[in-house]
Amino acid sequence: MANPLDTDAGSELFSSYEAEFKLVQADLTQKMDQIPELSGEPRKAAINQAERALEEADELLGQLRLEKQNIPSAARPKINQRFRNFETDVDGYKRKLRNLADDRAALFGSRYTDNPSDAQLEQRQQLLAGTDRLDRSTQRLRNSQALANDTEAIGASTLADLHQQRERINHIGMTFDESEGYVDRSVKTLRGMARRMATNRVITIAIITVLVLLIFAVIYSKFK
Repeated sequence: MANPLDTDAGSELFSSYEAEFKLVQADLTQKMDQIPELSGEPRKAAINQAERALEEADELLGQLRLEKQNIPSAARPKINQRFRNFETDVDGYKRKLRNLADDRAALFGSRYTDNPSDAQLEQRQQLLAGTDRLDRSTQRLRNSQALANDTEAIGASTLADLHQQRERINHIGMTFDESEGYVDRSVKTLRGMARRMATNRVITIAIITVLVLLIFAVIYSKFK
């Protein structure tokens, strides 16, 4: 086991992580001591709790590994020795927990035997087949979800494109309406000009006619 805290040799942060590690270590030891006395579902739950505590101890070990680099060189040998002790403890916990988890007879209780009967074997095969079907269904569901997400993205992109095209069409329609208005005004202007030209032509013809008549009248008056 690890040596007691040596606050003179380590930083305050290292000592804090070390104290927290020892608390987790004590809790982990207590949980693992209870596992051999359990079977079935309680044993599974206890193993899961021990695994979570072991993960926490592993994380604290990583924090200690980083923090010990900040320890002065003179005090580092003691720190390294304590850290190696912690690593040895964690490795021992991992091996012990792995052995406890591999004890299938204790894990499954009376339902497990090394020589299962046909009924038990059939139940296991059905359980494995059901698990396999569930995995395949889950995978298909994930694939369908991914396809749905892709389709949704494509649909959103298509809607955005359609919206832009609609804006362009509306703009073209407005431009066309303005152009049509310009054409209508131009047609009205041309019609007005045509009417004025026709009126001017009639007036011109009338003036010419009057002048011709006046000329004939003058000539007639001279030869009378």
